[in-house]
Amino acid sequence: MPKIKTNDIMTYYEIHGEGYPLVFIHGGWVDHKMWKPQVEHFSKNYKVITYDVRGHGNTGGSSKKKYSMEMFADDLKKLLDELQIERPIICGLSMGGMIAQPYAVKYLDNIKTLTLSNTAISTELTLSDKIIKYILAPKWMFLLIVRLLGVKRYTHFAFWYTKKSRGKEWVGLDERIIEYEKEEMMKFDVKEFNKIFAGLYDFKLQELSRIKVPVLIINSEFESKSIFEHSEKMKDLIDNSSMVVIPNAGHTSNMENPEEFNKALEKFLKGVEL
Repeated sequence: MPKIKTNDIMTYYEIHGEGYPLVFIHGGWVDHKMWKPQVEHFSKNYKVITYDVRGHGNTGGSSKKKYSMEMFADDLKKLLDELQIERPIICGLSMGGMIAQPYAVKYLDNIKTLTLSNTAISTELTLSDKIIKYILAPKWMFLLIVRLLGVKRYTHFAFWYTKKSRGKEWVGLDERIIEYEKEEMMKFDVKEFNKIFAGLYDFKLQELSRIKVPVLIINSEFESKSIFEHSEKMKDLIDNSSMVVIPNAGHTSNMENPEEFNKALEKFLKGVEL
């Protein structure tokens, strides 16, 4: 089990293939395994790096009382430094995209391209974001619900509620993917689960206009209207950016339609001088 010291934690990572470095950052409460379809495809031509973010998977939790996307971005920079990886291609989905944003803004000279998939640029960008964050579902209430229900019961509740509120297509129609996501979520204890949740909830708009490398913004056919609004704002703020939509996929587009996801990312990378 390969691990390396990154700041105050031991980070689990995997490297597959040879070539230009391509780093995938997973979403919240899952792990590096979500990128299996991409590892299999891109490791034929790239050095593919996946890892488990602080608090997740084989990396596990830490003694830090609070987490943030900026902290996770610093962890990634330290991981790349330790592995002697320079100017990698970076791709993040959902929370992974939130981590990639402060990384790209803070470490402008250590990134070649950026792909942001099914992700937000703030938790209070749109009116609906603000209504949810400050009226319908404030942070304190969600943290309390997780503590009262426990992670296992909360996981089942969250999937049920999301299907009702966002639609079963957003959650995904492949039961194997849903089971994987549920199994990973239920591995967390309440403390770690809520630190990650709070870190996501507090995510604020970054200085995205500073990003000058080529950026691909990926959404999926059944992604929420709010995230499409985030993507449009993202495209406005980042000069060298383009957008694609993955058909027949919900929030985890890379797993639900890996063929189209891989095709879109591969086409984007072919237009970049490595």
